[in-house]
Amino acid sequence: MKGILRIALAAAVVLGLAQSRLASAGPLDGKSFAGETGEKGKAKGDKDTFTFKDGRFRSTACDRYGFGDAPYTVKEDGGKMVVTAETTSKKEGTMTWTLTVDGDALTGVTMWKKGTKAPKEYWVKATLKK
Repeated sequence: MKGILRIALAAAVVLGLAQSRLASAGPLDGKSFAGETGEKGKAKGDKDTFTFKDGRFRSTACDRYGFGDAPYTVKEDGGKMVVTAETTSKKEGTMTWTLTVDGDALTGVTMWKKGTKAPKEYWVKATLKK
């Protein structure tokens, strides 16, 4: 009887870990997009790479400001994927991302809110790294 209980407990643990892993995976996981992020109204931006891994989103251009990765969500909209995420930095505030993936193209905006200052809007454009 103890053997059956051990097997059942082990199976429950394995199933729980598998479900936890699946719940954290996102539909864009494993993809990276290379491009730019720039301040609204300016034609040129900073080079950036946008990565999706383990259900999390990251902008490499924001690393220098202390922004890390964050969970992302995806909604289908007419064959495109609309991605939302909010990254945070202890010193630099929050960045709220609204991005659209259409085929190999990633475009969108991010709003950077720091303290009591009015948010600044930035544009995003990138293409899938293959």
